[in-house]
Amino acid sequence: MSRRAELESGLGEVRGRIERACADAGRDASQVTLVAVTKFFPASDVRLLADLGVTDVGENRHQEAEAKAAECADLGLRWHYIGGLQSNKAGAVARYADVVESLDRPKLVGRLDRGAQERGRPVDVLLQVSLDPPGAEHRAGAEPDDLAVLAESVASAEHLRLRGLMAVAPLGEEPSSAFARLAEVRAHFLDQHPSADLLSAGMSGDLEAAIAIGATHVRVGSAILGSRPLDR
Repeated sequence: MSRRAELESGLGEVRGRIERACADAGRDASQVTLVAVTKFFPASDVRLLADLGVTDVGENRHQEAEAKAAECADLGLRWHYIGGLQSNKAGAVARYADVVESLDRPKLVGRLDRGAQERGRPVDVLLQVSLDPPGAEHRAGAEPDDLAVLAESVASAEHLRLRGLMAVAPLGEEPSSAFARLAEVRAHFLDQHPSADLLSAGMSGDLEAAIAIGATHVRVGSAILGSRPLDR
């Protein structure tokens, strides 16, 4: 099977899952954007995906993302940075990412804002909220109680646009229960920021649970592209 055929098959299966999950939730499938996560995969795969109708691409690692975005600049894709943000790389990320989904602390806002200014156009920002239960090992994301301060910081930045929230279901927990907490956090957040209504949640293994609670974006890698090249 050609690589294009592999990607077309995986993409078709994922799109079908999104459509069924939306039907089950009483939603229109057009309300959910698929972000194809191409971490560790070559720019040639990005080109094939774009040819198959993918418009949004997600990357986790700055160096790889920067190079790939430059190589695929002619495709008109929307690039989402979804990995952990480092202070010394935040400005550089804002120079190529159209959406930064992983902002989780205020000290990064100024660096992102300057990077967006240098690029000459605003960057959409999602606040990453932690869904880790109390006492669990904390990975990434702002605590729900810290979102208000973080949101105000982004809203006051001249070159950033506060668009919503992002979250990852914790390891070892049923995604549906974690996403139920996320739905509560989001409801409170929307009371304060009604226009920031995007919600990025759900990946290859749990996109259905995320769509059920209102996710507008799902980030899918392995279910489309297969096992990572380094694992093959």
